[in-house]
Amino acid sequence: MANIEEPDFEERGGPPGFRAFRARVGYELGSERIGASVWKLPPGETAYPYHFHYSDEELVFVLRGRPTLRTPAGTRQLEPGEAVHFPLGEAGAHQISNPTDEEVRFLAVATHGAPDIVVYPDSNKLGAAERLSAGGGLHAFFDLDSQVDYWQGEMPPG
Repeated sequence: MANIEEPDFEERGGPPGFRAFRARVGYELGSERIGASVWKLPPGETAYPYHFHYSDEELVFVLRGRPTLRTPAGTRQLEPGEAVHFPLGEAGAHQISNPTDEEVRFLAVATHGAPDIVVYPDSNKLGAAERLSAGGGLHAFFDLDSQVDYWQGEMPPG
């Protein structure tokens, strides 16, 4: 049974500085359109790269510790119990890190189930993904400097 106090964490994998653990509570409950994950962030780690979504709106609730939030407005420390909202588009860009000596935990709730486009401003990448409850689906990343014209490679029939 899903429990946010004692979740079933899985290590996400990633390079040093991005070691995070995630429990997909929404998937455990069979949710198809609402995502809910408990994140565990060891000291000195960051949950994910700075990014924003075009399809997934997010809420984050700090359960434990004092993580640092980065948004277009800058960075600030969050307090236990604090809730933040990340709207669609550039205004919702965000990143959560743990520069403290204590473990951080937060609950992230998001709309999901539809394909999403994610932009990573720091690395100039674009991600296209669909989150399927059974796993799998499209997960592709592209360097925005490699954009092509809409008509490139297109030929009329005949």
